[in-house]
Amino acid sequence: MAHLALADGVIEIDTLLGGFEKMTAGYLVTGSRSVLVETGSQSSVETLLAALSELGVAPSELAGVAVTHIHLDHAGGVGDIARAFPQATVYVHEKGARHLADPSRLVDSAARVYGPLLDSLYGRLDPTPAERIHVLGDDEEIDLGGGRSLRAIDSPGHAKHHLGLIDSTSGLLFAGDAVGVKLPAGGVLRPATPPPDFDLDQALKSLRRFADHSPAGIALAHYGLIEAPPAELLEEAAETLTAWAEEAQRAFEAGEDIAAALGARFSPDFDSVAPDQRERLETLNGVHSNAAGLRRWLEQKSARPAS
Repeated sequence: MAHLALADGVIEIDTLLGGFEKMTAGYLVTGSRSVLVETGSQSSVETLLAALSELGVAPSELAGVAVTHIHLDHAGGVGDIARAFPQATVYVHEKGARHLADPSRLVDSAARVYGPLLDSLYGRLDPTPAERIHVLGDDEEIDLGGGRSLRAIDSPGHAKHHLGLIDSTSGLLFAGDAVGVKLPAGGVLRPATPPPDFDLDQALKSLRRFADHSPAGIALAHYGLIEAPPAELLEEAAETLTAWAEEAQRAFEAGEDIAAALGARFSPDFDSVAPDQRERLETLNGVHSNAAGLRRWLEQKSARPAS
């Protein structure tokens, strides 16, 4: 089973999204009240349960499950994991909580976006009993015991229901998708700007908030602990995100196809990446998905009255 110790009491678990290695990670942070950060998709539940069993986490021993946001590749397994670990509290952003309790709208929306890929790659999302859900406020801490905690950082931009979580002991920041996607074999950091919530100003503000916490390292959901110094990675993320948004705006104002413009401008960055790895990246974080989110942001921005 693929898991890796990143720091004292922090274990990375490869949830094997779609059977592919190193695409989506969960993180077990241990203490007298251990917490799992991210479940991955529902299709990954069997893999995740096997990893937790191998790590010696009994059904009564997991105290919490925290998700950075409710997109299905991060939270699709929450209902199943909550059922398997009946003592675990589920931690989520205020704007995502109702969708974990009643996922019908979220799943219907995902089905329209992904079509047959929803069931073949991600799966769906089982409901979590409302009494098991704890809404995490900005700067609130999850107590893991022994003086260890996970502090929530409200970080919208990728999604309005996005939280970062920083471990008080290791200093690692679990950044979800707010910093972007960088697969181990994929080379270049790519922003994640999907519909319907992407907002550039909020995304850049969230990156600055992360920097203000001076994390010792940044662990992405896609994928793993990044070797670059955190300050440099956050600066790169801001520069890359801004460049994609500027190209999308240029194409939007010129009446061009945004996805084609983004592909022409940024796909050469991935020319050195093996074809199978490029295919994985496009499945997980494709140019067309990012273009759709940027288009929606630009349309909303252009519809706002001038201040």
